[in-house]
Amino acid sequence: MMQVSIASAQTKDYPIADFRNPLDIPIMLAGNFGECRPNHFHSGIDIKTNGVENLPVYAIGDGYVSRIKMEPGGFGHALYVTHPNGYTSLYAHLNDFAPAIQRFVKSMQYKTESWTMDIALTADRFPVKKGQQIAWSGNTGGSTAPHLHLEIRDTKTEHPLNPQLFGFEIKDAIAPVPTQIAVYNARASIYEQIPAKAALRKKAGMYVGDTIVCGSNFIGAGVNVNDYMNGSDNTLTFYKAAVYLDSTLQGTVTLDDIGYDVTRYLHSYIDYKTRKQSGQWMQLLYQLPGNKLNGIYKWQNNSKGLMHLPDSNVHRVDIHLEDASKNITDVRFYVRQVADTTNTTCNGKLWKEGNANVFEHPNVFIKMNENALYDDICFQFAVTKTTDGFSDKYGIHNSYVPVHSYFDIGIKPNRAIPFGLKDKIAMVLTDGNDETGKAANLENGWYKASVRNFGEYRLVADTVAPVIKSLQKDGAILSKAKRMSFTIKDEVTSVRYYRGELDGKWICVEQHGSQYFYTFDEYCPKGKHTLVLTAIDENDNTRILKYNFTR
Repeated sequence: MMQVSIASAQTKDYPIADFRNPLDIPIMLAGNFGECRPNHFHSGIDIKTNGVENLPVYAIGDGYVSRIKMEPGGFGHALYVTHPNGYTSLYAHLNDFAPAIQRFVKSMQYKTESWTMDIALTADRFPVKKGQQIAWSGNTGGSTAPHLHLEIRDTKTEHPLNPQLFGFEIKDAIAPVPTQIAVYNARASIYEQIPAKAALRKKAGMYVGDTIVCGSNFIGAGVNVNDYMNGSDNTLTFYKAAVYLDSTLQGTVTLDDIGYDVTRYLHSYIDYKTRKQSGQWMQLLYQLPGNKLNGIYKWQNNSKGLMHLPDSNVHRVDIHLEDASKNITDVRFYVRQVADTTNTTCNGKLWKEGNANVFEHPNVFIKMNENALYDDICFQFAVTKTTDGFSDKYGIHNSYVPVHSYFDIGIKPNRAIPFGLKDKIAMVLTDGNDETGKAANLENGWYKASVRNFGEYRLVADTVAPVIKSLQKDGAILSKAKRMSFTIKDEVTSVRYYRGELDGKWICVEQHGSQYFYTFDEYCPKGKHTLVLTAIDENDNTRILKYNFTR
C-alpha cells in the first residue's frame, strides 16, 4: 500500500518558533492531546518530571499571568499566561508559584477565607518573559503522579489546541500501534448491538485483520489503537486518521481544537458500551447521531463516516493513522455483507436521540432533554424490592449507555419517613461497580435530583456526618514538621463545606481528594495551638474536630 501523509496539510498554521520547553529537561510525554480520558478528551500534553516534584517551570513565551486557579481536583494549582501572538498557555498540577505570585495568592486566600480560587489578572500585575520561572512542578489536583500538564489555547475562543503542533522538540519515531478493529451496523443503535471485531496483526509493513462478515450493507468502523514515543512506555493517541472504502476516501478525524464545551462528547466518540464492559477504548471512525464534535471531522459527501456496501462482494477498508510527528501506520481489512440481520425490535420503550424523553411510574419519574442521548435506546426499567432504606431499587436503563446532559429523576418513598429525617434523604446510584450518593430535594411528596448516569437508584437516610481523622497524635510536638494532615470522608454523599481555624482564626487548609492539610506559615508561630476543623456534607451533617499541638 502506498503511504500517504494525512497530516502534512495542517488545517491551521501555528507558530513553531515562538515557544520554548517549559522545563529544563527534554520533553518526555506521559500523555498527549486528544487522549481518551474518563468523561473528556485530554486537553494538553503531560510532560514527565523524572518522577520528582519541584522542578522549575518556565513561561514558554513572553506575556503575562492572566489567571490563577486553585482547586482540589482537576488542575490543582494552575497558572495561565496570555501571549501577544494570540495564544494562552496553561501550567497545571503545580506545587508552588514564583515568590511574588505565591505571596499574592496567599494574601487573596486569607482575604477571602477560601483556599480555592479562580481569579483573572490584568496585564500589568505579573508580566513575564520567555524563559522566566513562574512555578515549580508538582502533583496537585487530579494528578496521580508527578508531571507538568501543559496546554496551549486560542486566547479568543479558549479552545485547547494540540501543543505538539507548536514546534516543541519531542523525539518520536514510533508509529501508532493498532490492536483491533470493529465494524458496526449503522442501521441499528450502537447500544443495541454487538459489533463484529477482528484482531490485527502486522504483516508486510501494515496491520491486517481477517474478513468481517456484516449483517448490514450500511456500516461504520472503529479501531483500538495506542501511540508511543521513544524512551517512554506510556500510551498516547494518534493525531489524525483517514478511512477509505475500496480506495475511496470516506473522511478524516483530526484531534485538534477540542473546546471544553464539547469535551464530554468523548462518550459518543468512543464505543462507550465496549469501554464499560471490557475497558477498551474503541475509537469510532464515524459520527453517532448525537455526536456534536463537528470540528474534528471532515466527511466526504456528508457521510458522517458511514460506509455503504453496494453488493455482497468482498470490499476493502483502509485506515491511515498518523501521529503528530508524522509517523504513519496503515491498517487493512475486508468486509462482506450477507443477508440483512438488523433487528430493530424494542421490548421496552423506544427513546429517540434528539427527542425529549419522559418516563412515568407510580413511584418514579424521569425527564430527559433532547440533547441527552447520543443514539436511540430501547429504554429498560426494573424494580427490585428491598427492606432497607425508604424506597425500592429502581433500575434506570443500563449503566453502559452514556448520558450527555443532566436529567431530572424523582423517586416517591414507599416507606414512611420520620419527620426528623425528611431533610436527610440521599439518592444513591449503583452502576455495578461503585455507589455514589447526592442529597435529594423534597417537592410535593417526591425526592428529586439532577443526575447524569443510568443505573440503579434508591433512597436512603443520610444522618452520619463526615469522618475526620488526624494523621498526627493529639498533643504532638511538631517542631520539625512542615505541615499537618487529615482525611475527611463522607459515607453517603460528599463533603460540601469545610473550614479550618487556628486559635479561633481562619487558616489555609488545602484539599487534595480526601486528603486535607495545613502547611505551616507565619500565622502559626512557635508555641501551643488548637486547630478546629469543621466538615459538613450535602445533607448538613456536621463534624467538628479539635486538635491540640505544639510547634
